[in-house]
Amino acid sequence: MKLLFTSVTMLFFSIIFSQNDDFTSNLYKTYDSFKEESLTHRRIKYKDLQPLISKLKKESKYTVKKVGESIEGKDLNLISIGTGKTTVFLWSQMHGDEPTATQAIFDIFNFIDSDDFFDEKKELLSNLTLHFLPMLNPDGAEIYTRRNALGIDINRDALRLQSPEGRVLKKVRDSLDADFGFNLHDQSIYYNAERTDKTATISYLAPAYNYEKDINEVRANAMKIIVFMNTVIQKYAPGQVGRYNDDFEPRAFGDNIQKWGTSAILIESGGYKNDVEKQEIRKLNYVSILAAIYTIANGSYNDISIEDYEKIPQNDRKLLDLKIKGVTYNLLGKDYIIDIGINRAEVDNEDYSSFYNVGRVADQGDLSTFFGYETLDAENYSIEAGKVYPEVFKAIKDIEDLDIYKLLKDGYTYLKVENLPKDSRFVNKPIHLVNSAFKAPELKIKVGVNATFLLKKDAEIKYAVINGFLINLDDSETNFKNALIYK
Repeated sequence: MKLLFTSVTMLFFSIIFSQNDDFTSNLYKTYDSFKEESLTHRRIKYKDLQPLISKLKKESKYTVKKVGESIEGKDLNLISIGTGKTTVFLWSQMHGDEPTATQAIFDIFNFIDSDDFFDEKKELLSNLTLHFLPMLNPDGAEIYTRRNALGIDINRDALRLQSPEGRVLKKVRDSLDADFGFNLHDQSIYYNAERTDKTATISYLAPAYNYEKDINEVRANAMKIIVFMNTVIQKYAPGQVGRYNDDFEPRAFGDNIQKWGTSAILIESGGYKNDVEKQEIRKLNYVSILAAIYTIANGSYNDISIEDYEKIPQNDRKLLDLKIKGVTYNLLGKDYIIDIGINRAEVDNEDYSSFYNVGRVADQGDLSTFFGYETLDAENYSIEAGKVYPEVFKAIKDIEDLDIYKLLKDGYTYLKVENLPKDSRFVNKPIHLVNSAFKAPELKIKVGVNATFLLKKDAEIKYAVINGFLINLDDSETNFKNALIYK
């Protein structure tokens, strides 16, 4: 009889896992049908969400409740749906510059509102009650910054509860006594899966609830969900999943929510090559979150071993935007072989709706343990300083017909323009614009300087590095965004 019971149980879970696999595969394939088209870039603001929330208020299946306000008086709304006994609470953007999951949440609402996946949604919403609190820090989102208007990190306010946003999060968690909680964040794009060149596109964590990092049933359930999500994401971003550091942080909400009895699951959205606005990562969030709540709804997570949690590689921070490997650098008449690591910082425009890049040398020397989103093997290449083109142009419109790539091949990285625009710091051409008195800086590769130089091989300039962007001068292939204007 015991053997029969075991066989039946194994068959049941085999069927469930097969259903999960079919469901998650179809989620990925059909994503474009549910993507919220009004949200297209990372720097979303409170006003961008209001029409979407107003629409949900008109639909009877949702309950939209104001649960508090930010410091600057913006409403914080809890959006709820479902009739099940198991309660799942999801909150996003407690850091204002971490919006990827906020967009994914509104994709999920579109999924719920559609006529597709009828059986799966019926199972979800009859077994679960879902509660979403998107954009917990709307004041920070307004100026695309981590902290709130008080200047504090809400995620370090779980004990003192001085921020109104933190008090709302605590109040909602306590009132729901949620079984599962999803703490949705973005992390640095420079994290990689430990000892690999793979970006940590998605990282997970079941936060510790004490310094000893003990594992009770609450934390173990979070680990099981993460193991399942990892198997899903590996299909679409193989090797690109990391595990966030689980050192106990007594002030953090995730750690305390775990301690308060809610299985807390942290999802961090990192980087993905050629996905500057993180729209592919948004898609992975959508699939990951829906896969997770589906396995909670059907109970299949219970059969997952937590041993696989520790097999997820830890996050490491060894990624660079551009790595130039083994280039020859002449300093004071002597040649040295060095690697150069370059990162491109984002500088926001005045209303924080967009940005331009400033590329700087992040590190140099032996960078053999580092990896690049883009890597150039520069053996037998030497670094050459860029020159200022001798002609002075009256205005930017006068350079429109210039062959910029020929100028780069001739060694010019700066153009003189007499009337530079007062309201702009960058130009969408692969050459810097300077005032008529500008003199080219001495070539000095050191950490913090703007990454602008040329790469020569066999007496010919083959590549230009302009503001940290690598340009192949033989085919003009590049992911170039902007050069700088020096006034």
